[in-house]
Amino acid sequence: MKFKHVLISQPPPENDKSPYVDLINDYSLDVCFRKFIKIESVGAREFRKHRIQVPDYTAIIFTSKNAIDHFFSLCEELRVQISEQMKYFCTSEAIALYLQKYVQFRKRKIFFCKNHFSDLMDVIKKHKDEKFLFPCAENHKREIPQMLKQHKIQFSAAPIYRSVPEDLSDIDIGKYQMLVFFSPFGIQALRLNFPEYAQGDTVIATFGKATQKAAEKDGLKVQITAPTKTAPSMVMAIKEFMEKQGK
Repeated sequence: MKFKHVLISQPPPENDKSPYVDLINDYSLDVCFRKFIKIESVGAREFRKHRIQVPDYTAIIFTSKNAIDHFFSLCEELRVQISEQMKYFCTSEAIALYLQKYVQFRKRKIFFCKNHFSDLMDVIKKHKDEKFLFPCAENHKREIPQMLKQHKIQFSAAPIYRSVPEDLSDIDIGKYQMLVFFSPFGIQALRLNFPEYAQGDTVIATFGKATQKAAEKDGLKVQITAPTKTAPSMVMAIKEFMEKQGK
């Protein structure tokens, strides 16, 4: 099968240093970048149903920039003042630095690790007396609450945003020989926008076990998966597949 048109369910790269640029040039691909999902706030009215009072907490756990933006936006909507003594625990240095948009950076109150929550857990355990708030998505991964419970950390999960499908009605989905997905929500968006979609010869690529599982549950045949030992990124996985096709 000759591949020309590829649809990647992510926003376009910010610059020409993206690894997708080499992929496009090496295989003469016509790649369309398009977000399949968007993030929206749950809003103050809905948040109040959880009966969570932000001033009752002494520490906050952030795992994404989305969580930071939606949390401080929600606090503004609720007219909640964040204590200057509040401590912040972030899963990466990039997220910790992003906090400067809302909080004055001080080493004594902002902690971070190298991308893995298990590493951050080691830091959190040294602050067991804190009462933690975990701002998260409505359908967040359960691993983090489970780890906090396992180590008897006092915390509350606060659902403050959700993923919803984008309107993709302007896309001619049938023209693409490859569709690339990065989350189960992308699979949902495909089905909601194109309820009659039939895969046919189209190659489906998925990143992460959860995305692969969602695609297969929807009846799609997945031919490209990442990360793997030989292809830790989606670009590398697609390259491996294209090379095999060439042979």
